[in-house]
Amino acid sequence: MAVGIDFGTLSGRAVVVRVADGEELADAVHPYPHGSVERTLPATGAVLPPDWALQVPADWVEVLRTAVPKAVAASGVDPRDVVGIGTDFTACTVLPTLADGTPLCELPELAGRPHAYPKLWKHHAAQAQADRITALAEDRGEAWLARYGGRISSEWEFAKALQLLEEDPEVYARTQRWVEAADWIIWQLCGTYVRNACTAGYKGIHQDGRYPGREYLAALNPGFADFVEAKLEHPIGRLGDRAGGLTAQAAAWTGLPEGIAVAVGNVDAHVTVPAAQAVEPGQMVAIMGTSTCHVMVSDRLGEVPGMCGVVDGGILPGLWGYEAGQSGVGDIFGWFVDTSVPPSYHEQAAERGLDVHGLLTELAAGQAVGEHGLVALDWHSGNRSVLVDHELSGLVVGQTLATRPEDTYRALLEATAFGTRTIIEAFEHAGVPVGELVVAGGLLKNALLMQIYADVCDRPLSTIGSDQGPALGSAIHAAVAAGAHPDVHAAAAAMGKVNRAVYRPDPARARAYDDLYAEYVRLHEHFGRRGAGGGNDVMHRLRALRAEAIRTKNTSGKDGR
Repeated sequence: MAVGIDFGTLSGRAVVVRVADGEELADAVHPYPHGSVERTLPATGAVLPPDWALQVPADWVEVLRTAVPKAVAASGVDPRDVVGIGTDFTACTVLPTLADGTPLCELPELAGRPHAYPKLWKHHAAQAQADRITALAEDRGEAWLARYGGRISSEWEFAKALQLLEEDPEVYARTQRWVEAADWIIWQLCGTYVRNACTAGYKGIHQDGRYPGREYLAALNPGFADFVEAKLEHPIGRLGDRAGGLTAQAAAWTGLPEGIAVAVGNVDAHVTVPAAQAVEPGQMVAIMGTSTCHVMVSDRLGEVPGMCGVVDGGILPGLWGYEAGQSGVGDIFGWFVDTSVPPSYHEQAAERGLDVHGLLTELAAGQAVGEHGLVALDWHSGNRSVLVDHELSGLVVGQTLATRPEDTYRALLEATAFGTRTIIEAFEHAGVPVGELVVAGGLLKNALLMQIYADVCDRPLSTIGSDQGPALGSAIHAAVAAGAHPDVHAAAAAMGKVNRAVYRPDPARARAYDDLYAEYVRLHEHFGRRGAGGGNDVMHRLRALRAEAIRTKNTSGKDGR
């Protein structure tokens, strides 16, 4: 048996898996008490600035204390039969610690400092730093920039660290380790700090055995010159390897045997690849939840504009691993339901035994392609690929007094599908073929959404055969770390699950979507390309006006009327 633990945005889930065939025997979930900290700091109630998203490390430890014992108990297996434990995490979720791994936010004197807390993946307040990192790399001709599609994201390690230095130099000075949460949790489990190859490559700009050089970092900010050697650099573990053995303390937390294998950490999206048996070149996995991450392996190295990264061994040893993504997908649908659907729809949904998403989906499913007269941009949480700009915002064009909630809802579903098609086309134009699209994640339950993706992308959609893809993937890596399978390929063949070509495109709808997609592309280029080809920078100007209004209001205590 192996245990896989998936640390998500709002909760952590543990799954007990049989290593022989991947049978999932039981799972348990533990919601984080503090969730995603985006409005006020828990310790003080202080209001956080716009685009901040933090977490509380103690919430993650509680997953080990609660979800793991519950899952093992529910499975009925003897804990002594568990041979290994593997984990995955959202990324880039990164935190400042002392040399022994103590999070700075747990020091009493720093509990009121927002920068002492882990910055969640969707913390987008470091966009200005990310823009400078990209611009300087362009000016200097840094070779590594092309490996990230030509732009560095505000979500990643260097941008967030530079923001820390420039906005709270005291906390930066106290930082002895700048640690990915994916590695921090492994540190707590086995007592050994090992950087994993996935986050180091995709989020930490580690390419060809090195990070950006000291001279480059000093040009960003003189105080940043020694960031790599002083706070970041550490031995890197290969995915599927053993990081260490479960410590006595972690054994007490989890109820598992001391000394069992703890696998090197991983990222929730990337670890899903073997769980979906997508281990061959050209099989793209779209992990669809609050956001979507698109990952796949290839035997060729290409430069894909706007990709999140390509890393040697970043998903599977011996192959190039590619990543792209969309910052908001399920989050957009949830936002719309929470803010824009009238009470009558909630009442109608309750009367029919549906949730509001189910009602809107049912109403939207009866429409022909283009019937609603709308086209939307899926940038409510910025754009991760291919524009790599988190200061962009959402847009719906074509609304009239006749527009109904189901119309806008369907337009938002379609917009996210258009975003995925944009990513696929960017890969193929760069000479990196995408032969199959495999979907995983919580949004699989929406059959209309899946069919829209098949029609928009004009290709069959396969689906993962597990509701717990990341946790299953983590268990696969745990099995390899424990020696139950010789490598991740073999473990994926034995333990992974996939249903091939579940959704097939309808030719007529696919052609109709070509017309809508052409309008999406026009909007995408007009609002997304900063200063290029007659584009409009209005989204950035509005974001700046918003930030200034909030700053003025918080400073003056007045509403500005």
